[in-house]
Amino acid sequence: MPVGDVTVTLEDVLYLFGQPIDGEVVTGWTDSSHDFLVAQSLAIFSSKPQVSSSSKSYINLSRVGHIRDTQPLDTWESVMRYVRCHIFCLLGTTLFVDKSTVYFHAKYLPLLQNFDQISNYSWGSACLANLYRSLCCASRYNCKEMDGPLDLLFVWAWERMPRLAPIPRHQLALAEILVARRWSHHPQARKWMARIQANIRHAINIMEEFVWRLYIGIIIPAELHAHLDVCDMVGPLVSFECVE
Repeated sequence: MPVGDVTVTLEDVLYLFGQPIDGEVVTGWTDSSHDFLVAQSLAIFSSKPQVSSSSKSYINLSRVGHIRDTQPLDTWESVMRYVRCHIFCLLGTTLFVDKSTVYFHAKYLPLLQNFDQISNYSWGSACLANLYRSLCCASRYNCKEMDGPLDLLFVWAWERMPRLAPIPRHQLALAEILVARRWSHHPQARKWMARIQANIRHAINIMEEFVWRLYIGIIIPAELHAHLDVCDMVGPLVSFECVE
């Protein structure tokens, strides 16, 4: 860009999404068999899965959301089921979004079985791996649309490049973890999505301002403070078969 070379980094994922960027690798063995899918769904959701007609490895997110919203929350098992369902929906709608937006791959289910282990995974670095892969695919001349964690890309652009932002940042709530939350459901943000590509390209071409040190003064929660040590790490970002 006119200001130099820029990209979304691990630091951005940590501050914008509040996701851990260090920890256990988000990966594992995958099994597309029906028996695997049913067994995992019963273990996580206590219900048989509603799958995609085109791919039996993808679970309907609306069904999972319904299971979550109907939990009585009167026992620890019900609370854990609610949290697992919510995390699965979060993964499928925010961190690892694909073009369907309705279904999500069952390969992530085994990572939710050990309740105490869920927070130990490096969900943030896996999310960034998916974004890098999506950006790579979107750069191809025959690519018609893009998937991946686009919320991360949008908020990163709005925070780092004020000229592109739907509204001036000083009109928003003060930035805190999660920084992305202050853009959530803002009507101007939705209006921004309707801008044509030529206008956005022109704004980037004449851009002179880029916020290099964005997160000064933002307090990191104690459980994520150690993750600041890997913000400038150079190494593989892993999300199952996606390695960047």
